[in-house]
Amino acid sequence: MSGAGPSVYPGDLPSWSVFKFPPDPAPPALPPPSNEYTFKNPFPIPANIYNAALSPYVPLAIASVYATTVCLLNWYNRKNGNKAWKISKSRPFYAFVIFHNVFLAVYSAVTCVAMIRALKHSFPHYTERNAVVGTVDALCKIHGPRGLGDAVTYNPDASRWESKNPLISLDSYGLPDATDVGRIWNEGLAWWGWWFYLSKFYEVLDTAIIIMKGKRSTTLQTYHHAGAMLCMWAGIRYMSPPIWMFALVNSGIHAMMYTYYTVSALGFRVPQIVKRSLTSMQITQFVVGVAFAACHLFVSYTVPVSVAYHVADKVLAKTNTTSVASAVSSITESAALPSASGIAIAFLKKLVYRAAGDEGLAENVVEPGAASPVGYAGAAITNSPQQVIKNTMSRIVYRTEYQHVPCVDTSGQAFAIYLNLIYLAPLTGLFVRFFVKSYLRRTSHNAKHPTNHAVIAKAGRDAIHGVDREIESLGKAAEDGFSTAVMNGANTLRGRTAKVANGDHRVSSLSPENKKFIDSFNKKVNEQLEEIGEGEEATKQRAKKTAKEVVDNASTPKSERAMSPNGKA
Repeated sequence: MSGAGPSVYPGDLPSWSVFKFPPDPAPPALPPPSNEYTFKNPFPIPANIYNAALSPYVPLAIASVYATTVCLLNWYNRKNGNKAWKISKSRPFYAFVIFHNVFLAVYSAVTCVAMIRALKHSFPHYTERNAVVGTVDALCKIHGPRGLGDAVTYNPDASRWESKNPLISLDSYGLPDATDVGRIWNEGLAWWGWWFYLSKFYEVLDTAIIIMKGKRSTTLQTYHHAGAMLCMWAGIRYMSPPIWMFALVNSGIHAMMYTYYTVSALGFRVPQIVKRSLTSMQITQFVVGVAFAACHLFVSYTVPVSVAYHVADKVLAKTNTTSVASAVSSITESAALPSASGIAIAFLKKLVYRAAGDEGLAENVVEPGAASPVGYAGAAITNSPQQVIKNTMSRIVYRTEYQHVPCVDTSGQAFAIYLNLIYLAPLTGLFVRFFVKSYLRRTSHNAKHPTNHAVIAKAGRDAIHGVDREIESLGKAAEDGFSTAVMNGANTLRGRTAKVANGDHRVSSLSPENKKFIDSFNKKVNEQLEEIGEGEEATKQRAKKTAKEVVDNASTPKSERAMSPNGKA
């Protein structure tokens, strides 16, 4: 479409072609530029290693093993009274914990700085013309050189990379040029995003440290680690535009979180509000992230495109037909064209007639073998030497139009977005539910009426605590169910739940014969206790008698109790 200028359309529905599962494997992820040694690309990463790490089996396998192991170890710690493991009391373990936290704090901070730098070099300056649409373009299109309409995008219908600007060139393989600057991918996301994806696997050592200390790894932590592996993989593998935010915000929060862990591990007391604030930021990250990622599916905008048009101009000109005919005869009989065919001569005649402004004569030129039109080379040329002729001349004119482009181009980019939505939706839904309940409770008619800001802040804190409690209860139930299933499976393999001939079953580790012996022994003990007045029935009778005496004493007036023989109530 054309228009007066570039515009943003935030309410457009996405094309159904991008909602394809499994997503198209093309295009493969582009490794970072290999000829640079800069902060945005500190050293080259071989393309085969880069894409091998982005195989879907890598995050799926590691996330599954991680979640399963955490469930079992949490159950094991609870079963053993949450006692610290012996290794957790050693000096090497303490040194590793300090190193681990310092390393992740520094690495996360550097990654956050690298992503801020990438955004800075990709966004247009706010004083530039069409800066708002240019910023949307910078966020949606992450390949090619900077500039509205200059991005290089993948066309899934044509299965090739292309640009709206014909002056933008691709490399010899038809891929975005690695020397392009000004877009997020080449400005650091390709390199730092890939390493940040790999760091999600290393971060599971957080959980190992917690479990070895005898503590319980929270369900929120397990869910976050496993989900982050898959979401970062999808974002980098399919080069999805909003993945930069995950890398930026998550690395920033982790820089603060691991600094807090380092200070705590060194023995310094950190106020509880710091821990609550970090948890609040993590859940806020989920809520904001799900909204930001979803926006990309419903945004389109227009970019300037130079379009070629053929324009026909009508011209009035006086021509000397005799001179034109002489020119045609001179060219066609020239010694420079001894081998020219009849078709070539006819073509040259048309050019000469058009150059002279005699379009009508040019149209009457026919190729050899075709029937000559009436008046050809007769009336048209033998008329008066001068005549006024109305001519039409064609020329190419370039005009700038503003064409619609969607924010998301491929099914892989859309898949990475809705995978993040699936990952974040449960946490976001729980947060909203608890927030609404807390807010309505605090603004009810019976409640006090503090300022609206205070109500929202308290409702937010309550919502965060509610999410934490809800997830923990679900996690413990899942751990109990999982551990029960594992134990039942192990008992089945050992034959402890198999039926015997008389219909009895094993109970725990007791065989039917052992259980009968224990029951018989307990029965004899109870009989002996009954005989000496210490059995279950005798104990119940004494308890009833004692209770009746207490009730009677409580109902007796105080004056009567004072007159009792022993003087006691």
